[in-house]
Amino acid sequence: MQRKKEPDPTFPISRERFWYFLQREKLDRLILVLVIILAFSSIGLSLLEPNLSITDALWWSIVTLTTVGYGDITPITFWGRVIAIVNMFFSIGILATFSATIASILVDRKIKENRGMTNFQFKNHIILCEWNYRAKVILNELRSNTQTKTTPIVLIASIDSKPVDDKYLFFIQGQVSDDTLNRANLAEAKTVIILGDDSLDNLARDAKVILSTLTVESINRSVYSIVELVDSAYIETCKRANADEIIVGSEISSMLIYQATINHGITQVISDIFSPEDRNQIYKIPVPKDKVGLTFLEVFIYMKQHHQSTVIAVQKDEEGEVISNPPTHYILTEYDYLIVIAPN
Repeated sequence: MQRKKEPDPTFPISRERFWYFLQREKLDRLILVLVIILAFSSIGLSLLEPNLSITDALWWSIVTLTTVGYGDITPITFWGRVIAIVNMFFSIGILATFSATIASILVDRKIKENRGMTNFQFKNHIILCEWNYRAKVILNELRSNTQTKTTPIVLIASIDSKPVDDKYLFFIQGQVSDDTLNRANLAEAKTVIILGDDSLDNLARDAKVILSTLTVESINRSVYSIVELVDSAYIETCKRANADEIIVGSEISSMLIYQATINHGITQVISDIFSPEDRNQIYKIPVPKDKVGLTFLEVFIYMKQHHQSTVIAVQKDEEGEVISNPPTHYILTEYDYLIVIAPN
């Protein structure tokens, strides 16, 4: 006998999924018993009780079954009261069973969410791969930014349960793979952050990051992928894997230490810019429409005079090439973005 195919849980709610859910939780039997009792008591009372319509009998049956008991309708005949007694006894069992079933479903769902066993259907969300100290910092920074304060973030990591109490953080247990990425709805994600696995040595860590990048890009080429490497030697490999932005953590740390050695205190500027508690932050904004066609120097002066903002770079298109400290004669187009240090 061919086994009945279960509905795919990654698709939105449909009639097929709804009936599968009722059968799986045995709610279909409970509903059937409930309908039979209501039909039996309603029809029986309307026939046995004088001046009691079928609608009034149905109303009385529902009120009694739910143990509300308004008392506006009361059986007065012997057999009417017999039906009422049967209804009352059955009500206790049905109500208890129904309440226990619903509670069990909710508890099971919460356990599955915390253990990373559910699927998600978000759109324009962020997927965070791996959990470590850096991931925690990234999450805190994203939540401190008004633009991403409530953005759904789906974490994919090989840990036992959801690591922090964040209303908009959702957890999927496991390694980065086709299955976990599909459960995170990578097809409609906006950004994927791929961090290194701290439990591995540097070579294996970067290899895992590159493999994860290949998997992500093979499923959704349009998603913006941010990749963390240890060794800069694998930057070109990551580029061939179509990573959009590559960050070499060890290289950045080394350069900051070098700058601190040569120019004491210079790293404080970097820390202030990236700290969410500091007044000035880095922002990316489109070129004002009335400034399109002007030179970089003209726009630089305008932004400083009118917005107390310093333009440090120009990006061609929203995700294109970044030109740091452009030449003064650079002509800005309607597709350019300004990267500025500004108070807001």
